[in-house]
Amino acid sequence: MRFDVITLFPELFAPLLTNGITRRAYESGQVDVRFSNPRDFTQGNYHRVDDRPFGGGPGMVMMAEPLAQGLTAIQSQRNTEVPVVLFSPVGQQLNHAMVERWACSQGAVLICGRYEGIDQRFIDTHVTEQISLGDFVLSGGEIPAMALLDAVARLQPGVLGDANSHEQDSFNPALDGLLDCPHFTRPHFWQGQSVPEVLLSGHHVNIERWRRNQRLILTMEQRPILIQQARSAGQLDQADEATLAGYNRRLTDPL
Repeated sequence: MRFDVITLFPELFAPLLTNGITRRAYESGQVDVRFSNPRDFTQGNYHRVDDRPFGGGPGMVMMAEPLAQGLTAIQSQRNTEVPVVLFSPVGQQLNHAMVERWACSQGAVLICGRYEGIDQRFIDTHVTEQISLGDFVLSGGEIPAMALLDAVARLQPGVLGDANSHEQDSFNPALDGLLDCPHFTRPHFWQGQSVPEVLLSGHHVNIERWRRNQRLILTMEQRPILIQQARSAGQLDQADEATLAGYNRRLTDPL
């Protein structure tokens, strides 16, 4: 798959593409990432890509024409039409299901805005999807773009050391969309704390039950809406419901 990133700061992506496990996906070409700078599609000595907003107000706005010309150049190089994605606070919040969809796609054109925003006429004409990392504002779209690229890269075959590693991730359908359980490693004792004995028992059925219970409890504590979603989807069995009932009793029992 190929992702074309339109950004004023392509150099910000270098550490992502050359470090860590996910670099395997980029080096192998499984995830082909290319960059286009709007300044390359401007005229004049200053290569201006922004201007003051009509109606007044603080800050500057990215102009539509450099972005449109850059997008046209990219689209002329691609054999197939792909989505044009803008990272914006108004977009749908990125989640695991979206990442899985992108991981099996042909890629996209990723627009990284800056300043106060982008001329709305470019958005209305060219953008097919908007994505947000959450209810907060960043200085630009580069960090959300890197988040998407990293999440997509780690789902590619052969990228992780263990092909099943991502199936244990939080939000994965293999875990019914629950958060992952706590993990422990050597030494057995650390700063007065020990590893849960069940993990040392070698009894795999008990270990898996413990892990399932921990996922349920952690999800109920931190993201209860995920429990509701799993319950609505019929993904919780009687043992799961018993674990959750016991957790709720502990919360309400003063003793």
